[in-house]
Amino acid sequence: MIQVEGSVLKLSGPVTIETHVAVRDSAAPHIGQADWAIDWAGVSEVDSSALSLIFAWLRASQAQGQTIRNVNLPANLKSLAELYGVAELLPA
Repeated sequence: MIQVEGSVLKLSGPVTIETHVAVRDSAAPHIGQADWAIDWAGVSEVDSSALSLIFAWLRASQAQGQTIRNVNLPANLKSLAELYGVAELLPA
């Protein structure tokens, strides 16, 4: 699900309603502890729950004075963000 490489959290597999709790829990020890890049290149499937994770991670990071940024966002996740009107809020 999550592999740590330096300051990059590499996600893999699906990030969907079925897996988002496991992904969230895997990331929890890291988010807010440092500045992170979240790499989505290994993600095979997403749904709107992936957006909720991004915003939860953003809030947790900001609360601790840290930052996150997303790299290699899947095209369909970008499309969902545009559809919901939140694309400009995604940390890039």
